[in-house]
Amino acid sequence: MACVPYISNANPLIDSVHVANEIVVEHHAEATHEKKEFNATDLINSHIGDSHEFHIADWEGHPISFYLPVILWTNNGLEVFSAEAFHHDNTGEHVVDVNGQKLVRFNEVIFYADKYEELSLDDRKNGAFAFDARPLDFSITKNVFSMFMSAIVMFFLFLVVARSYNKNKLAPKGLAGFLEPLVTFVRDDIARPNIGEKQYAKYMPYLLTIFFFIWINNLIGLIPFFPFSSNLTGNIYFTFVLAFITFIVTTLSGNKDYWGHIFNTPGVPVWLAPIMIPVEIIGMLTKPFALMIRLFANITAGHIIILSLVSLIFIFDTVWISPISGAFVLFMSVLEMLVAALQAYVFTLLSALFIGQAVAEHDHH
Repeated sequence: MACVPYISNANPLIDSVHVANEIVVEHHAEATHEKKEFNATDLINSHIGDSHEFHIADWEGHPISFYLPVILWTNNGLEVFSAEAFHHDNTGEHVVDVNGQKLVRFNEVIFYADKYEELSLDDRKNGAFAFDARPLDFSITKNVFSMFMSAIVMFFLFLVVARSYNKNKLAPKGLAGFLEPLVTFVRDDIARPNIGEKQYAKYMPYLLTIFFFIWINNLIGLIPFFPFSSNLTGNIYFTFVLAFITFIVTTLSGNKDYWGHIFNTPGVPVWLAPIMIPVEIIGMLTKPFALMIRLFANITAGHIIILSLVSLIFIFDTVWISPISGAFVLFMSVLEMLVAALQAYVFTLLSALFIGQAVAEHDHH
């Protein structure tokens, strides 16, 4: 995985690289005479958004980055190359030639260069939905890289725990001793009370997976340096998929009482059925929607607040504000560590609650 980002099948045009270098030199010359105004919005958006590369630092005006592989399904088939080919350009100016196909990147969306020129500014900003103007993007972005990394961390964590239990049948020690209370907490305080004693066990693998997966990714998002610094749980596509999985599990687990409550609400006159059935169906959809928005909004808000506090130093353009800004950043970072665990708990709790409502058996008199 570490080597793949530097393996490139792309053939950037010499002319485009030369033009890009001229632009860089020109901008550097202008920067020596005029100081660029700090834009906090651009800083925040660049940190909370996804990217095809990790920007590590700047050295003597040159960015130091870890480039990730770009994987595209184009009109000519599959193309794989390094994000380095774009030369840090994210404004659609630098053209990359990939086996005869010219591509540009704008706001982290890769377009065909000729079709990009035909788009309006609004269409470019909504480029993720301009399917005719761009290839299908299966790239390993920062968020995907973080997701793979957290999955590997979880795999090795529980592999070590499993081996520890095989060797030691008595009280757990080390890492197993740390994780066992968390596992029993999910079982005894989340699964059993909400799903029930009879059926909770078969949902434990899913509940444990989402609890630790969300928690680990929340913590990874709080580490501001490579190879972390991604905002996976603050990505609404990611939270949508998690909420959608909970919706599928809940829907497939529903028993006759669950569906009977939706299509034949007890105690409601028959003539109200045309009103109650749509209301119940909307209720089915609002539950996963609330899951999606809650996790996304809480994690994203925390990142925005921390970055806004850091930006105060550059907005006021004085080092004297740094002690105040640093103190608040430290406080928010500690608070975010609590929120990281709390949001994993809330998502798992609500998922168990929704599943429990679908499998609950009611007494009929």
